[in-house]
Amino acid sequence: MQVFYILLGAVLTVAVSTAMGKLLLAALGLRFRREEDHIFSFVTGSACLSLLVFALAATHLARKGVFLALGVAAIGAAVAAARRRPPLIEKPLPALPRYWKILAGALFALFTYPYFFNALAPETSPDGAAYHLGLVSRYLRAHGFYRITTNMYAYLSQGTEMLYLYAFAFGRHSSTALVHFAFLLTLPMAMLSYARRFGFPVAGMVAALLVYLCPIVGFDGTTAYIDVAVACVVFVLFYLLQIWDQERTTALLIPIGLLAGFAYAMKYTAFLAVPYALGFVGWKLLRARKPFIRPLAVTAACALVMILPWVIKNWVWVDNPFAPFFNKYFPNRYVHITFEQEYRKQLENWNGVTDKWTIPVEAAVKGGKLQGVLGPVFLLFPLALLALRRKQGRQLVLAAVVFTLTYPSNIGTRFLIPMLPFLALSLGVAVENWKGAGVALVLFHALTSWPSLMTKYCDEWAMRIYQIPVRAALRLQNEEEYLRQRLGTSYEMGRLIERVVPPDSKVLCYDGPPQAYCSRDILVGYQGAFNQNMVDLLSAPLIGDWLPTRRLVFRFGARVLRRLRVVQTAGGFSESWSVNEFRVFRGDTELPRENQWRLSARPNTWEVQAAFDGNPLSRWRSWEPLFPGMWVQVDFGRPETVDRVVIDASPDHHNVQLVLEGQVQAGAPWERLAGPPEMLGVPPPANARRIATAELKWNGIEYILIQDDKDQKELAKDIRERADQWGLTLVGSAGSEWLYRID
Repeated sequence: MQVFYILLGAVLTVAVSTAMGKLLLAALGLRFRREEDHIFSFVTGSACLSLLVFALAATHLARKGVFLALGVAAIGAAVAAARRRPPLIEKPLPALPRYWKILAGALFALFTYPYFFNALAPETSPDGAAYHLGLVSRYLRAHGFYRITTNMYAYLSQGTEMLYLYAFAFGRHSSTALVHFAFLLTLPMAMLSYARRFGFPVAGMVAALLVYLCPIVGFDGTTAYIDVAVACVVFVLFYLLQIWDQERTTALLIPIGLLAGFAYAMKYTAFLAVPYALGFVGWKLLRARKPFIRPLAVTAACALVMILPWVIKNWVWVDNPFAPFFNKYFPNRYVHITFEQEYRKQLENWNGVTDKWTIPVEAAVKGGKLQGVLGPVFLLFPLALLALRRKQGRQLVLAAVVFTLTYPSNIGTRFLIPMLPFLALSLGVAVENWKGAGVALVLFHALTSWPSLMTKYCDEWAMRIYQIPVRAALRLQNEEEYLRQRLGTSYEMGRLIERVVPPDSKVLCYDGPPQAYCSRDILVGYQGAFNQNMVDLLSAPLIGDWLPTRRLVFRFGARVLRRLRVVQTAGGFSESWSVNEFRVFRGDTELPRENQWRLSARPNTWEVQAAFDGNPLSRWRSWEPLFPGMWVQVDFGRPETVDRVVIDASPDHHNVQLVLEGQVQAGAPWERLAGPPEMLGVPPPANARRIATAELKWNGIEYILIQDDKDQKELAKDIRERADQWGLTLVGSAGSEWLYRID
């Protein structure tokens, strides 16, 4: 019965998408060949369904019953509209040689067998089980979107996840992977259909098989990832643009615009689909000396329909329309600028791959560092340049170049998938006239891509299909048992958290369990500014340079002032500046913090309260490299007589240069009062461990998950040995993971 609901969720999602696509194409009066119509209907309809699910989630109507009613209505309307739609073009596409049909059919069936059962099996992919379906499950429980500020993945555009949300309502996790599998099946069909239409069917079949049999494509397209779906949408966009170039049918610009915008809605790095589509249309019309403003406006407007919902959602909830990136231009309290810089650097140099000349071999053959393998055949990619001798070859090479432009920002192998159809077709065109070359390429690729043979050349941990889990897929093997085998102790910990942590409690961790299988609020350290601050606070007692052992004293003649600020004047250093406590004195008396005080800082004004909260461990941090003009400021709300400012700070910023400035009243010039400060050493706070956990609890965190690995080994050991000093109680463990409750 479980398999029935899984298949129902996937089939219904694909059927509703196709129905919506047929309604759209019929309403526009667009006619295609039968093979093309099915492909275009599914892909354009997916964009429509994704947008509708977004609207339902935004209005908290994301419920199974609503989804079912929507599906029945869409399918019923499509059936009724089919009777009135103009007939499809019956002219068949050019046929393939018989031997290619036999070879392709055999290879397609052979690889579809492991693909299907991996998609049907319980979802265990790293990102799918973590945030793709973790967020989808949260949305379904809440019946729609709600403001999430502690998970940066919630800020990404999630157009594919909206399709997953629809499927998840009926068939849970495995339904979503099967929806992605539908895109995996559609992509080679679209490539072959395109090649047949434009006169090179054999090259199209070669390319379709090169993509379909590709190991990273097979892995990605059978999980709840999104890259193959993005590639399918981008390629169908390209296909429609080529048809528009032939026919110049204005109505085609509507699905073209929708798909260009949908590409952005699916994945930020696919935003290039929008300038590509607009540039293509504009250039062709300009060369033909035809009006281009209105066609471009139509295309852009349709793209914006798909893009703006995600932009507005982020702008309203996290003050950055392109979160979690571009925080320098849209400063906010939810993502630290330094984190973004470090995160980008990590993505640009996956696992230390700084020599970019090694990428072809890593991506095509090894795969351990770049998390996936294309297959050795793609080392022949320079041959694609031979396709430039044909018009369509030039279009393919151009598209391959365009959709590779964002690759340097994330050099993981799967980020090459969106350009792979264009590269494969270019290779197919290049070798089309070489007798036997296409067959040799495909057979070699099939041999080197079969799961059991890949171990002969690729790295052990390269992302790929390892097995054919028929029993697990058919639920003949217990799903819990399978998940424990594949996900290990992280899944066990997720189940433990589900049992012992109350539903409204928060769990802080450095790296969490698979959130697709855990409904509790898991705060992973790197996923948000708040989480990062809390993890720093927890780590501080054991990191000497993070403790406030440096006291900076500014002394000056007594002055009546409205505002005081400490200004940092150094620049050119990568370290950031921090302040644990900012204290103001009149003689020997410290001015008590009052409600009328107004605190601010530049940069990161949102966290300045940490420098005035009386807690020696919490600290304001600039979260940006040093630059002249940083400051921390207090406005007393009224004139106050003061003669000394004391700053307690950690010693992990050695190049900071500080001066103290004051202002008599608002609008008056700032005056330099003192600087540089007198520097004193002070002992670290007593009971630092208990201070840290008490602050966590005050911030709403009641549980801590610690992994006893190389990054947390010292902390894990200290907590186990001194749990009473931390104020923690062990509530359970799984392998090397330990869950504690803050007392």
